Amino acid sequence: MLERRVVVGSSVGLHARPAALFVKAAAEQPVPVTIGLGDGAPVDARSLLSVMGLGARGGDEVVLRADGPDADTALNALAAVVAADHDA
Repeated sequence: MLERRVVVGSSVGLHARPAALFVKAAAEQPVPVTIGLGDGAPVDARSLLSVMGLGARGGDEVVLRADGPDADTALNALAAVVAADHDA
């Protein structure tokens, strides 16, 4: 299983629009991906309610995990969405 640690780039965190963009990107990936915050349990990256429920704020570090032949590509794509500032 591959893992990426990424700092949330939007000041509002993974809430509302940034979370929706992330979940949409996760749903487009060819492998399942999870996202977690700190020592908390990881959640399905394709679930908007679960992602918003993490309470990830701007500047928090999240952990993305995926397994499979395209896991590296999926994690790179999702890490870019998390790190981007969607506030502008």
